[in-house]
Amino acid sequence: MKGRILAKRAEKSRRWDRGGGLTLRSWEKPSGPAAGRMSSDVIIDMGWGRLILGHTFLSEQKLADALCEEKPGQRDIAFYLRDPHVVLSLAPQRLFLDPSHTYRLLRHSYRPRARPFRGFLVRRLRSIRDAEETNRIYAERGMVTCDPEFLLSKHTLKSRTYLIAESEHDGRVVGTVTGLDHLEAFQDSEGGASLWCLAVDPQGDLPGVGEALVRHLVEHYFARGRNYVDLSVLHDNREAIRLYRKLGFQRVPVFCIKHKNPINEPLFVPKRADEKLNPYARIIVKEARRRGIDVEVIDGESGYFVLRMGGRAVTCRESLTDLTSAIAMSRCDDKRLTIRVLRSAGLSVPAQRPAADPETNAKFVEDHGRVVVKPARGEQGMGVSVDLHYPAEVEEAVAAAKEIHPEVILEEYVEGEDLRVIVIDDEVVAAAIRRPPRIVGTGQHTVRELIEKANRRRAAATGGESRTPLDRETARCVSAAGYEMDSVLPEGESVTVRKTANLHTGGTIHDVTPRLHPHLARAATAAARELQIPVVGLDLIVPDVAGPDYVIVEANERPGLANHEPQPTAERFIDFLFPQIATAGS
Repeated sequence: MKGRILAKRAEKSRRWDRGGGLTLRSWEKPSGPAAGRMSSDVIIDMGWGRLILGHTFLSEQKLADALCEEKPGQRDIAFYLRDPHVVLSLAPQRLFLDPSHTYRLLRHSYRPRARPFRGFLVRRLRSIRDAEETNRIYAERGMVTCDPEFLLSKHTLKSRTYLIAESEHDGRVVGTVTGLDHLEAFQDSEGGASLWCLAVDPQGDLPGVGEALVRHLVEHYFARGRNYVDLSVLHDNREAIRLYRKLGFQRVPVFCIKHKNPINEPLFVPKRADEKLNPYARIIVKEARRRGIDVEVIDGESGYFVLRMGGRAVTCRESLTDLTSAIAMSRCDDKRLTIRVLRSAGLSVPAQRPAADPETNAKFVEDHGRVVVKPARGEQGMGVSVDLHYPAEVEEAVAAAKEIHPEVILEEYVEGEDLRVIVIDDEVVAAAIRRPPRIVGTGQHTVRELIEKANRRRAAATGGESRTPLDRETARCVSAAGYEMDSVLPEGESVTVRKTANLHTGGTIHDVTPRLHPHLARAATAAARELQIPVVGLDLIVPDVAGPDYVIVEANERPGLANHEPQPTAERFIDFLFPQIATAGS
């Protein structure tokens, strides 16, 4: 027994010594001839902040001073620290130990993927558009953004590798990753490299983008002869850690230190009551605190909080406040009343009638060909069935809608794109196309498995808000596409698994504010005025966001302000509540 234990310890020790006879302990200060070649006091500007290579510093004081010189709006990282406890002791009020794990992939342990990825290609960043799209993904993932010009100015350096994943369908950038070659950057004696800023478009539906980006980067460095690739990942980022472990990355005892700043605040302050708030409430609370507004969370799980400043107090439930009257709320809450009010104002709305007996319902289907069934009251797309053609499926949808609300509506189906327009204080603040959830086949996984995989990605990207229900409506849409839930979807085959585009039923959101036709903006603000509501999300069906044609199908009195990046939805909401500190136009 003792012999086996000693053998295991010896094998564990030998793991560090593979790969050219190097010790591969990058956090230790090298000695001998290699140490003389390695640069000292290395600080590398990454655009989002500086990477401070701790093992190149002889003085812990100098390292701590460098971290304390962080610029506003940046996120510096001190990595490969030999004595993090010593550095922390030099500025305990200003620095903190980052709750991240470090993972390392050794060249000899990497196994390439046998099957190619489909639906996208991975290539180097090479244009200002690529850089802007990379920055967009950073913003949508809540990461610190870079100046696109900075990314473009660094993309040809041998020390940097900027990769993007591009959809073969529409050319959209759907992922990005950055690599740093340690040998080129600071004559690293260990011959290593590191991976930074892996980010996948939260609205993307192509499987394998993150894995492909990581594989391309590590294969690039291993082809260069680098001995390993390191990365740092927050300890609770389960999706990323699952991917890294799958590829062979192993934990190593390497630590990071960061500067205490507003960006990092959730990592070093005690959890507050607003930890229970959903993303739609948190985005408002975060902006309020940034402006010095006092926040009292009344019920985090329900999204209730009070904002106070200068003798003014406003109670909120996410974006619904006590400035919205009960009359305005009732106009939006009842979808029948919404349509009647907007129709009387001359705005374009679909034909609609209450669900009745099967014969009356069948006549509505005959008159309009394709219909929508929805509860008269409800939210988040629950109980809604879209694009129904036959009386039998309408009756089944009516029964499902009654589980949400006893009164049900039949509505004319209007083909086009689902457009959400956010109006705050009579101004359009954001416009976004909402697309139904879609899966792409791998040739190995069933429809159900692909939906579950997509749900994990969407939940991680939206704070748990977006998932496609595995219910009969999803099964109906899958069946209409010619498959069953347990069918193995052929590689590259695309299936829309839900006709509704609501975020809460798996839909994705794509900002189109700059492209919004002025007539659509005027229709949205006119609808808000008719409903007499100061903050509202209007749902329109449009053939083209750049054109004037539209039909308004719903109004949401509590629109989600999150997931509309880069539009300043939370900023304009706080401007409306507290005009004395408004930032619009400043």
